[in-house]
Amino acid sequence: MRKTRIKLVKCNLLLLLMAFAVLVGCSSEEGAGSDNNSDSGNEEGQTTVKFWHPMTDTSGDAVEEVIEAFEKQNPDINIDATYIANQGEGQNEKLLTAIAGGNPPDVAYFDRFEVASWAAQGSLEELTDFAEDDGITKNKYYDFAWAEASYEGGLYGIPTTTDSRLLFYNKDHFDEVGLDPENPPTTIDELEAAAEKLTIKEGNRFERIGFIPWYGQGWFYGWGWSFGGDFYDPSTNTATADHPKNVEALEWMTDFAQKYGVEEIAGFTDSQGDGAMDPFLTGQLSMKVDGNFGVASIEKFKPDLNYGVTPMPTPTGKDHTTWSGGWSVVMPKGAENQEAAWEFLKFFGGEEGQKIFSETSRDFSVIDSVNEELGYKDDSIFSEFINILPKSNARPVMTEGSLYWNELADAVENATRDNGTPQEILEEVSDKVNEALEN
Repeated sequence: MRKTRIKLVKCNLLLLLMAFAVLVGCSSEEGAGSDNNSDSGNEEGQTTVKFWHPMTDTSGDAVEEVIEAFEKQNPDINIDATYIANQGEGQNEKLLTAIAGGNPPDVAYFDRFEVASWAAQGSLEELTDFAEDDGITKNKYYDFAWAEASYEGGLYGIPTTTDSRLLFYNKDHFDEVGLDPENPPTTIDELEAAAEKLTIKEGNRFERIGFIPWYGQGWFYGWGWSFGGDFYDPSTNTATADHPKNVEALEWMTDFAQKYGVEEIAGFTDSQGDGAMDPFLTGQLSMKVDGNFGVASIEKFKPDLNYGVTPMPTPTGKDHTTWSGGWSVVMPKGAENQEAAWEFLKFFGGEEGQKIFSETSRDFSVIDSVNEELGYKDDSIFSEFINILPKSNARPVMTEGSLYWNELADAVENATRDNGTPQEILEEVSDKVNEALEN
């Protein structure tokens, strides 16, 4: 629905107040937003597909380019695109309200992480039959991306983008302290040794920190898998946060916090910014875990930074892995124009749509051949992110994914601040999530 700005006019008449309430109920919140194509501008015989998305900046530009290409090839379909803020990671209240009210968009750009929970509650249309009729199968996509877009054997989204996470390191800092910049750490022991050499601390104040395990994209999922852990047993539909290797990973993070002083580390991180003020870009942090999206920030704010990327270290220096998120296009429950919506979903998630989007957004495609065609595999930095995708993990496909994410984030906070042992804390996470799964 077209976004409008509503200006409250004082009025004592009950009728006007009721009219205002109706108007507010049919309008979106005041804020940034745009319609790419209005219904009033449709040509006779066109079908309008309402599309909600949260993309801005280069990703917003990429969405517009996909729409333009699709409409050129499908002149009988008009895409009415509306920016809706804060979709993803449990922030889809507006979309949920629209579905419950019987007035959803036909297509939404959706965090794959939440597909399972929304499918379980009946808020998404199943796409299995559409995909089978058009010969769209999981063989085209990275396994983890297709799995995230599915629930109980049914397909509920078409994957679009993905990412991966690696260890970024400052080569000049390595040179400065006598570390070989062409041989970054591969084991946890080597990572710890490098972090100690790179850290500069005056009293309780850090002038430079070599590494902070939980900073940036150093989420616990990544370290748990790097230590050989697991988080979910699909055969029993149970969370396994307290897997022995997960406990080992959290013990390591806790020891790190104790060694360097968690309060001093918090003081350092709380004073940092992002963008141009990212401590890795300003030289105050020598290593960090980040995603391929972090490359764009370096190119924009610090293009002369001498850095490298390498897989996240593991205890053995082998079996390196990562985890990947990403987006999808879905059809909300009750979508009015399902046939036309499917055509847009199919285009957006297909090779052509993926190439158009990724060229502008610099996100990775979920289709390996597209990443190769765009030259990502030939780039010295991006190739490292692409090469590890076949070994990547997706966050567990479960109905309580958002709860699990939040509980694991709290677990790191509690463990590093000595609010219980890692074993106890992770057992509590498993118990809480499993109780929610049972209900």
